[in-house]
Amino acid sequence: MKNFKVKIVLFLGLMLSALACEEYLDVAPESVLTEEEVFSNFDNAQGFVDEMYALVVSYGFSGHSFMEYLMGDDAYNSGTQSFKYSVRLDRGELENWINNKYCYLGKDDHRGQDGSTNDAQPRRRPRVWRASMQGIRKANIVIRNRDLMVGLTEDERNVILGQAYFFRAYFHNEIMKFWGRFPYITRVFDGSEVIDVQRPDTYEECALAANKDYEEAIKRLPVDWDNESYGKKTLGNNAGRITKGTAYAFKGKNLLFAASPLMHFNNQPGIDTYTYNTELAAMAVDAFAEVLKLDGSVYSFAQNLEDYKTVFWNVPRNTWPGLEPGAKELIFAAPAVSHTGSTISFMSDGVPRDLARTSTQCTSATHNFIYHNFGMANGLSIEDDISEKYGPKTYDETNPFANRDPRFYEWIFADRDVLGTRASIPAKHRTIRLYVEDPDDNGNPGEHRKSNASLTGYMQKKFYPEINGEYHSGVGNNIIRRFTGMRIHVRLTDVYLMYAEALHVSKGANTAPASFSMTAEQVINKIRTRAGLPNIHPAIVADNNKFMDELRRERSVELSYEGHRWMDIRRWGVAHEDKYRIKTELRFDKAWSYFQEAVLVDRVCDYPKHYWLPFEQNQTQFYEGFDQNPGW
Repeated sequence: MKNFKVKIVLFLGLMLSALACEEYLDVAPESVLTEEEVFSNFDNAQGFVDEMYALVVSYGFSGHSFMEYLMGDDAYNSGTQSFKYSVRLDRGELENWINNKYCYLGKDDHRGQDGSTNDAQPRRRPRVWRASMQGIRKANIVIRNRDLMVGLTEDERNVILGQAYFFRAYFHNEIMKFWGRFPYITRVFDGSEVIDVQRPDTYEECALAANKDYEEAIKRLPVDWDNESYGKKTLGNNAGRITKGTAYAFKGKNLLFAASPLMHFNNQPGIDTYTYNTELAAMAVDAFAEVLKLDGSVYSFAQNLEDYKTVFWNVPRNTWPGLEPGAKELIFAAPAVSHTGSTISFMSDGVPRDLARTSTQCTSATHNFIYHNFGMANGLSIEDDISEKYGPKTYDETNPFANRDPRFYEWIFADRDVLGTRASIPAKHRTIRLYVEDPDDNGNPGEHRKSNASLTGYMQKKFYPEINGEYHSGVGNNIIRRFTGMRIHVRLTDVYLMYAEALHVSKGANTAPASFSMTAEQVINKIRTRAGLPNIHPAIVADNNKFMDELRRERSVELSYEGHRWMDIRRWGVAHEDKYRIKTELRFDKAWSYFQEAVLVDRVCDYPKHYWLPFEQNQTQFYEGFDQNPGW
């Protein structure tokens, strides 16, 4: 019988940093428990399960202080910063994930070590590959020992197994998102066996195996831990626990990803961005519907942009965002952290050091992403507005920052924006100045347009603290330490958007499923209403492909700078197209007498090679039949 060194945590919850736990393969004489002891009672068993929560990787916190978690066309880091994985991605060097210490995808932590789930700093915890493999093994250990849970009530046994089934699927999904097809591992290997789990021929095969586990989890998990007898021990501190809503959300996400063009075409030529697996998409719709039915009870859709701030950063230190009444959008995230340096680095990632006064190197928001996605106040994209097909043109080439989507002003700093007006903020820092002195960029840069600052003409401030119009500035308004900003893995708006996407490809824009009352068009209009935009134009709704473009644009704006973009442009099969591959800046002078788009980098991206990370070479040599990803 196996022995385990286990941290017995009587439901410490996940409110504070560093859910304390220890590697389950470690053994120490003072804390050895047999498998019978681990699974003999609920507290021990839950303590074992809790270690899986600590293996959930926080993309936004897991880098070095040189923050970067945005890998898509939405962000740019200077080519001189080759230690950053996003720069290596731009060069097509995806294999750099293996040795990169400063990215959530790195094999080792920033010290070159395996990472410890005990550490308060997420950057010192296991990254995606190692954490997922450990998580899968832990989940299988729990499921293997289900017959030992004789000392648990039926409800307690169900919730232990429900979490294990969820995590087995979740950790497989984490690997699948980046590496693609992967064997679905359902047993515990002891090191002496011949590993014979074959890599499936299609992504769908693995996704359907995960779907079964999500279904098993849904059967066993509660709607709300606070309402259950085993949850009373930590009443009010159960945020972050896996629930039915969590499992339904990930069940739908797993199916939608499997239905998406990249996975549907299975790396074959002729990929079409508008072609999905409609059967899997319809299954995803029904899963998302079960989450949306909980809007108004377990969850609540943020009603306005002011309330929305509590979903991103406007909550006190050491608490979860996304739980405030009226904006309770949190469905699942990595454990919240109390390590101040980590949260400060994350919240100030889009703002340069000389403003934020942090050790963080600014990741610059790209002009191409902002131009193509943050449209106009009339609800149209800039491209559609300029075409005048849907009404009078409102875009002004002599002032590209005017008449824009309200979310542009909420989440983007542009030239001449005011950082603050307080006397304690030095005058030269109150106004954002991002101009360059001449079209060829040969003159002196503007106040904050320099190395390690905005390299593009913009800054993103989605997670950047502000009180009554006064933004954080380390030179005069040092408020950032009061708040806890963090990236949420899945929140309610994300589910609405995935539901609309899956529904549109399976039934069209105007047809509701039997499982929920809203159409895809109604969902998009609900989100636009919150932002202060008019409904989507009927002519756009009537064109299936055009509506999909608009749906994706809405997703791009709503989830901007939340770390979803790279996955989205890959699964849609568009990452190799010019619009998504070429990153640009916006050049202009102090007087705004000209505005000029200029190329920063033309990312190396070929389909299908640069759509999947390559496996480390030794992973493909365990047994015959584990093929490497295409092109590597």
